[in-house]
Amino acid sequence: MHRLSISASIILLAAAAFPANASEYAEAAPLRLSEYIQINTQNPPGNESRGAEFFAAIFDDHGISYETAESAPGRGNIWARIEGGDKPALILHNHMDVVPADLRYWSFDPFSGAIRDGYIYGRGALDMKGLGIVQLQAFLAIAESGRRPDRDIVFVATADEEAGGAFGAGWLLENRPEIFDGAGFLLNEGGGGTILAADTVFTVEVTQKVPLWLRLTAHGNPGHGSSPQMETSVTRILRAGDRLARTEFPPRVIPAVRAMFEGMAPYQQPELSSRYADITSAVNDAEFMNYLQLINPGHHALLRNTCSLTRLSGSNKINVVPTEATLELDCRLLPDQNPQQFIEELALIINDPNVEIEKLMGFTPAVSSPDNPLFRMIESVYETYYPGAWIIPGVTTGFTDSHFFRDRGIVSYGFGPFVVQGEDRRGVHGNNERISVENMETGTLLMTDLLERFTLE
Repeated sequence: MHRLSISASIILLAAAAFPANASEYAEAAPLRLSEYIQINTQNPPGNESRGAEFFAAIFDDHGISYETAESAPGRGNIWARIEGGDKPALILHNHMDVVPADLRYWSFDPFSGAIRDGYIYGRGALDMKGLGIVQLQAFLAIAESGRRPDRDIVFVATADEEAGGAFGAGWLLENRPEIFDGAGFLLNEGGGGTILAADTVFTVEVTQKVPLWLRLTAHGNPGHGSSPQMETSVTRILRAGDRLARTEFPPRVIPAVRAMFEGMAPYQQPELSSRYADITSAVNDAEFMNYLQLINPGHHALLRNTCSLTRLSGSNKINVVPTEATLELDCRLLPDQNPQQFIEELALIINDPNVEIEKLMGFTPAVSSPDNPLFRMIESVYETYYPGAWIIPGVTTGFTDSHFFRDRGIVSYGFGPFVVQGEDRRGVHGNNERISVENMETGTLLMTDLLERFTLE
C-alpha cells in the first residue's frame, strides 16, 4: 500500500503558520490528483464537464456551494466562493482540459494516475491538474479554518484553455461576469521554480508573448497533375512560406524581459552570464542570438517576434492541382507589438497579391506589475519554504488564460508552488508527464500559507 507523508519540518511549519487542517489536505493532495488525472479531458473534444462533476462531488462532501455552466455540450465550468470582507477578491483559476497524449510514446497509460517511486504519473500532472488540486486543497483548508477572510476567495475551474479559452475563461467573462465582480487579483499557471547551480529560482509570470494565429491562402488555376503549370496555388504558398521561414524579425528587449534576463544572469554559463546581464546590448550581436536560439530557443523567443509554420494543406487528391492551398502560422508577438502592423509587414515579406492573410486568433497584450502587495506576499512565502531562493518576474513564450483577466484590469500572476527540474519539465505537452508527491504536498502547504497571509484577518 502506498503511504504518503510530509516531512516533520514542514508539518511543524504548517502547524505554526496556518490552519491546523492544512497538513491533512496536503497529505491528501497526491491521491486526489491521481483520481483527477483518471478523468479524461483531452482537448479536443474537452469533455470538461467530467472535471466539473469531479469538483462538484468534493464541494458537496464539504458542504460548499458552487455553480456550474456549460458553454457548449460537455464544455463545463465550475466555480465556488468563500465569502469574506470588502477587499478586492482573489481568484484561484485553473483549467480542466489537457492536451492529447499519444499512447505510442508513453511508457504507461497517460490516464492511469499511477503513483509510484514518489511520483504521480499522467497527462495533466503538471499542466495543470496538479496545480488545480493544490488550489482546491488550499481553498478547502481556508473554508474549514473557521476564520473569515478579508476578501472573497473564488475557486474557478474552466474549459478549453489549451485551445484558446473561448469555451472557458473567455466565455465566463462574457456570460457570467458576476463571478469576477470586485476581483482584484488572480493566481493562475505560468510560474514555478527550478534549481540553477546551487540555488532555487522561482519565476512569477507577469506577462506573456501575444499569440497571433494566421492562415495564408494562395489562389491559382486548378488542373491535372499530369500537365504542370508555370505557377499554381501550391507553388505560391510554398514560396510565401519559404520567405517567412527565412525571415528573422528584429530583436527587441521589453522591460519585463530585461528584468527576467538580469535576474537569470548569475545562473548562466560563464560565457553567457555577462550577455544576460546586459541583454539590451547583447541582442545586437547576431552570433550571440544564433547561439542562444541553438541552446535555449525559449529564451531566444522572448527577444523578438516569431512565426512558426505549422500546418500546410493543398489538394485532397494526388493528381489534382488545387485552386487553393493554405499555410497556417503560429506567430507570437512581443507585448508592445501592434498586431495589425505586424500583419502588414508579413504581407510585404510575402509580396504576392494572390496570397491572402486571415487572422484566426489574436489576443491583446497586458502586463501585471510586480509592484504589488500580492507579489510581495508571494516572495515572502517562497522565501519561507525555500530560504535564499531567488524570485524573478517572468515572461512566457506561451499563453495562458491570464490575458483575459488582465484585459479586465485584474492583476494576474502565473504562480506555481512547485520546484520542477528540466527532465520533468519536458513532460508538459510531451510524453510521460509526472509530478512528485513532494511537490504536491509542499505545494499545497505553500498555497495554503499564501492564502492565509493574504486573506485572513
